[in-house]
Amino acid sequence: MLLSVENVTKAFGRNIAVDNVSFALDRPMFLGIIGRSGAGKSTFLRMVNRLTDATAGRILFEGRDILALRGAAMRTWQAHCAMIFQQFNLVPRLDVVSNVLHGTLNRRSTLATALNLWPRDDILKAIDILDRLGIAEQAPKRAEALSGGQQQRVAIARALMQDPKIILADEPIASLDPMNAQIVMDTLRRIHEEDGRTVIANLHTLDTARRYCDRVIGMRAGRIVFDGLPEQLTTGAARDIYGADDSFSESATSTAIEALPRDDQYAKAMLA
Repeated sequence: MLLSVENVTKAFGRNIAVDNVSFALDRPMFLGIIGRSGAGKSTFLRMVNRLTDATAGRILFEGRDILALRGAAMRTWQAHCAMIFQQFNLVPRLDVVSNVLHGTLNRRSTLATALNLWPRDDILKAIDILDRLGIAEQAPKRAEALSGGQQQRVAIARALMQDPKIILADEPIASLDPMNAQIVMDTLRRIHEEDGRTVIANLHTLDTARRYCDRVIGMRAGRIVFDGLPEQLTTGAARDIYGADDSFSESATSTAIEALPRDDQYAKAMLA
């Protein structure tokens, strides 16, 4: 088994953010996790990356419980498990290449990093990755000078610089316009297909999950309420995930959707 999540729970005091979550992946795939804000999606990804400790349960990757790792072993796992964030998490005043090279920080000395000194081979690899993502011409520019979509591709390039076994993307397109969102999702899908890497992405619209994912998990109040193929995301499944009352008419449901915060609007695709 490639990835096995077993009864994983995260509690913040009396609040249960992730509640007894279990699922397994037997091969690399593009997995989408959908749900309202507060459903537990981001907390779950942070546990996989070990940015947040779990309260209970196990997460096994290739048979090894990553929740039990400590010290150097945990840092090595974090190098193999790259994280892409909604707000890019770049260093705005640094050039694009340096930001990509930060993907190698786990294997570099603090002094070399502080002096911005990088091996030539690493610089060439970073430029090759940027070229692959279609933004090599942006390499000498400051990250803050780029558009949101370009910055997110720089963040993806930084993740690839780690040569990860798994890529976690936490709402990678939530702050992007539709055109840049498509470019970023196309990029992540291509990385999965060409490199054979597992990609797990938290997403906020059903149409995105249907278009790009091999499998979709729906979370509500910390629990998995849907686990299936994209084409199985019916109106009823969407209501289970997002909490619309079954007695709602389609028009009433649409009105309720529009009243939700932007990142909870699961879309006109729900009624497609």
